[in-house]
Amino acid sequence: MRKVGVAALICLWAVSATAADQRDPLVRARLLYNQRQFEAAITAADEARRKPERADSADLIAARAFLERHRESAAADDLTSARDRLRRINPERLGARERIELIVGLGEALFFDDSAGAAAGVFESVLSGTGPLDRDARERVLDWWASALDREAREGADSERARIYDRIREGMLRELGTNASSGAALYWLSAAAWGQGDHQAAWDAARAGWVRAPLASDGGAALRGDLDRLMQRAIIPERARALAQTTEALQTEWEGFKEKWSK
Repeated sequence: MRKVGVAALICLWAVSATAADQRDPLVRARLLYNQRQFEAAITAADEARRKPERADSADLIAARAFLERHRESAAADDLTSARDRLRRINPERLGARERIELIVGLGEALFFDDSAGAAAGVFESVLSGTGPLDRDARERVLDWWASALDREAREGADSERARIYDRIREGMLRELGTNASSGAALYWLSAAAWGQGDHQAAWDAARAGWVRAPLASDGGAALRGDLDRLMQRAIIPERARALAQTTEALQTEWEGFKEKWSK
């Protein structure tokens, strides 16, 4: 998965809370999760679930917090705890936004449980749905979807690899048709082309992404960092071998291109 800020963290729906609101353990759990204080969020969620009517919402926050802890530490117990919380949630007791959070959480759990293809299907259902999903959240789900397919391609049969990367490239082109500033789409157009062995397309897409990066909400800093790492670690070495050129020559070309288009 690409590293952009806290890419793997899909924040729970933001809440603004007064000091009085923060005495509510469910509100506090949500705030703590979004502040990446996962241990404290789990504790607050456990307090909130003492009221039966809030147990499912509390378990959702706790499950997402356990998933984030697992992402950071790879601790098997955290993944087990997340799965246990997700399994006991009754979706009928969740609001529309919480149900989307639940689906994303199920996808994350599948991804971490080495079921990348199944995870991709779950994330794709969120992207193709009509539920409430703001642009930042959609970006992160899009990134998860591509990351799951990328893992499936790398770990699966060689005969399926081209088809899977075609799927990513087509999906990212569709996304750019509706959101021209999608950093995830700009990154994965290049990364998927490289994964497919289309080094010229990967090179071209990375340069196009660099130029378009300032359209992103953060001015393109995160995307440009990701594209630069992709170029340095993957695209330039492979392109150099394909063209029988030195990596130094392509590195110089890339640095010159960046300088021309950097603010």
